Amino acid sequence: MTNSVAASHAKGKFATDKIFGASGAAVKATAEHGKDKVVNATIGAIMDDNEKLACIPTVEKVLRGMSINDMIAYAPISGLPAYLDATINLAFADQRPDAYFNSVATAGGTGVIHHTIWNYSEIGDKVLTSDWYWGPYSVLCKEALRELDTYQLFDEHQNFNIKSFETKVNELLSKQNSLVIIINTPAHNPTGFSLTDDDWKKVLDVCKVQAKNPEKKITVLIDIAYIDYAGEKNESRKFLKQFSNLPANILGILAFSMSKGYTMYGQRTGAMIGISSDKNVIKEFAEINQYTSRATWSNINRGAMTLLTTVDQDKTLLVQFEKERDGYYQLIRERADIFMSEAKACGLNMLPYRAGFFISIPAADSDAVCTKLHDDLIFAVPLKMGVRIAVCAVPSAKIKGMAEKVLNAMNFVEQK
Repeated sequence: MTNSVAASHAKGKFATDKIFGASGAAVKATAEHGKDKVVNATIGAIMDDNEKLACIPTVEKVLRGMSINDMIAYAPISGLPAYLDATINLAFADQRPDAYFNSVATAGGTGVIHHTIWNYSEIGDKVLTSDWYWGPYSVLCKEALRELDTYQLFDEHQNFNIKSFETKVNELLSKQNSLVIIINTPAHNPTGFSLTDDDWKKVLDVCKVQAKNPEKKITVLIDIAYIDYAGEKNESRKFLKQFSNLPANILGILAFSMSKGYTMYGQRTGAMIGISSDKNVIKEFAEINQYTSRATWSNINRGAMTLLTTVDQDKTLLVQFEKERDGYYQLIRERADIFMSEAKACGLNMLPYRAGFFISIPAADSDAVCTKLHDDLIFAVPLKMGVRIAVCAVPSAKIKGMAEKVLNAMNFVEQK
């Protein structure tokens, strides 16, 4: 028998990440066969057409020009004030709802999810998200002694499944008084799906019905990690206006991240932005989440926060930066369009893609499909419900022909 000194709630924990496992297999194949022959569709980061990690040029320029003190000094626990103001401006653009706001700096978008689960759900509660979801949502819930539950993201017509959403919200709030709902949109990971403005109206209508009971507290966490690759900035943010004048027991939280929008993945810099009709709720929001930051990581990356404010406050830099970022958006869009066109031509059933880094294909045995794809030196990520293709990471030349090979792999697995 193996001895353990871990606390009872910590025993048995271990991390198995299929994304990094698939990526490791791709790296090994590249070493054996050469980069030109391998398609690595596992990486959730933008790779240029030479398959090098992309950095927005203005970001690199500003970062390299920063003073050493801006890089190494401590930052306030809640974040640099100018950074917090900028995150609110950037998150909403011209689509601010009629509400009160505040922002608290976090260790990436993941930090937002952590704080939201910890501070807005009770121990033992279920947290709700869609059945297609980013795997760490479940890990974050388990670590906080909560449980992740899901509704069906798509109905039979591959539209947003509002009936399933409503059923789950009502079910959970019949058993618990607090409910955190995580919605990753626009440009959902892993499907590339985005809720429409009408979908959002229906989501908030469901929440408003439950909010008529003053004992119920609903937190809608919107994971906007990919919003800057979802199209024109005000169009993709238009749904945020619907967070105007909501009942005081509905709190909106935006998970803002610099990882994708600024190609600063490893700098772990984000912000949680609270939206409420109640000024006191927002005051509490700032206080309790700052406290949790102090108890978790203390403060975050000052250099990255300074970089964002430097770009945001210099209109010439900002215009250049947005132009460069749009170039990467167009690059990803081109790759996705090739895959979607070829999928339609060969009859491959893929989930509805609107924008973002990933495309997903439903599969009953995704592990077997991904293993079969290794025969073609194609490496994708097996998820619980299907196969994830990172179009952000694969050059257009390598995207061509992939859809048919995925279909062939699926047919092979189904016929076994």
